[in-house]
Amino acid sequence: MAGGFGGGGGEAIAGRAEQYEGKITGYFILACIVGSFGGSLFGYDLGVSSGVTAMDDFLIKFFPDVYARKSAHLHETDYCKYDNQVLTLFTSSLYFAGLVSTFAASHLTKRRGRRATIMVGAVSFFLGGAVNAAAANVAMLIVGRLLLGVGIGFGNQAVPLYLSEIAPYNIRGAVNQLFQLTTCLGILVADVINYFTDKIHPWGWRLSLGLAMGPATAIFVGALFLPETPNSLVEMGKLEEARRVLEKVRGTRKVDAEFEDLKEASEAARAVRGTFRNLLAVRNRPQLIIGALGIPAFQQLSGMNSILFYSPVIFQSLGFGNSAALYSSIITGSMLVVGALVSMVVVDRLGRRFLFIEAGIQMISSMVVVAVILALKFGHGEELSKGVGTVLVVAICLFVVAYGWSWGPLGWLVPSELFPLEMRSAGQSVVVCVNLFWTAAVAQCFLAAMCHLRWGVFILFAALIVVMSIFVILLLPETKQVPIEEIWMLFDKHWYWKRIVRKDPKYQGHHHQMAAAAAGGAKSGSSEV
Repeated sequence: MAGGFGGGGGEAIAGRAEQYEGKITGYFILACIVGSFGGSLFGYDLGVSSGVTAMDDFLIKFFPDVYARKSAHLHETDYCKYDNQVLTLFTSSLYFAGLVSTFAASHLTKRRGRRATIMVGAVSFFLGGAVNAAAANVAMLIVGRLLLGVGIGFGNQAVPLYLSEIAPYNIRGAVNQLFQLTTCLGILVADVINYFTDKIHPWGWRLSLGLAMGPATAIFVGALFLPETPNSLVEMGKLEEARRVLEKVRGTRKVDAEFEDLKEASEAARAVRGTFRNLLAVRNRPQLIIGALGIPAFQQLSGMNSILFYSPVIFQSLGFGNSAALYSSIITGSMLVVGALVSMVVVDRLGRRFLFIEAGIQMISSMVVVAVILALKFGHGEELSKGVGTVLVVAICLFVVAYGWSWGPLGWLVPSELFPLEMRSAGQSVVVCVNLFWTAAVAQCFLAAMCHLRWGVFILFAALIVVMSIFVILLLPETKQVPIEEIWMLFDKHWYWKRIVRKDPKYQGHHHQMAAAAAGGAKSGSSEV
């Protein structure tokens, strides 16, 4: 295929990977479970905020104008029921806070490790949940959302790195996708909670928002027992502790090959100054374009988060009743979990590129179906028939499940794989910043876009997914089965990127140094055997 390697990927890499030893240990499983639950913070907020903004009690207290408009169109469809910029600011303010805080998280991640960053994020998220639950006015709501945003900025910065670094290379894709799985589970749990709290008048929305403190507490307590990643410990100069943790996580003392790769990557990292500036170097152009800018932006421009944020609002606007809208959100949340589970099973077998491309076709088709139905049947002041409504829900579910096994998990997995150690923390901060910027922008603009573009907003998303799919086909090499410290070699063999990276004089020295070290390690390993 045009963009990279069609096979396992690892076969094209000359390194020590074949010498790595280890097994799946209980200690490793515990670390993955606790670490991945950082995604539940992100997911719970996505789900709970979408449901709360559709609750009458919440709207009456904070957004009476929106409630009045909604009541006027209670029994008919209307694209513009929820077009209110203050209401969308309630959703998007969290993501603006997250994109700023991620740079502070980068510094903490590099200096104090991935675990400390996860714990700080949990504390901030807990405080945000408490403030939102007690909110007496819109200002308190926004302050609570900002605290939640700081928590998500820290968590999203550290958790994908943590999972990618602690995982054996051959199952790194599945392990990293635990972040997306717990994000999806958080959304589903929030949808179920919203369904029941909507029936508790007039304070059910407070319970929904306040329960965010639950996962935050669990993550903080669990993180007290987490090991730091060996990569991070080596980066901080704690070599003995790093080897001890690596042996414990892998369940064997034969970790020489992997440990040597970590040390060499760390030595290369220490030789680099100005890690954020280093992102702009020619030799790192693929990581910048694909990992830091392209994939995190496209993940949001797919339109998925619009559906996650506003699925109850969308379904109500399409003529569904209040409870029916929340119930439909539970269905779409379930589809997201199904997609995440499918991706975990197949991502290290079928590869990242296959999932991106297949899902792109499915998502484009679904958006076109939604747009055509709305263009023909919607916006005439009449309720949609049950048959048409069912087709809409099915089309949205097919879109959601495809996103659930592609852009959702891979949008975090692939960037976390691409960056070399010397700029991994800085690179992940840019990933989170770009991701949250577009998350906030889409959240802030979607309801207005739906009001003004009407069904055309779904055609817009379909067109963007076409662009995203072409981007993947042409520019993304396959990273499955490739050790994380050897992924940089893929770009030296890629049909397009090799012409870019080889223009950097520093790349040649780095390339020969790393290749010689890998060859030396392989020779040494074979002689030992």
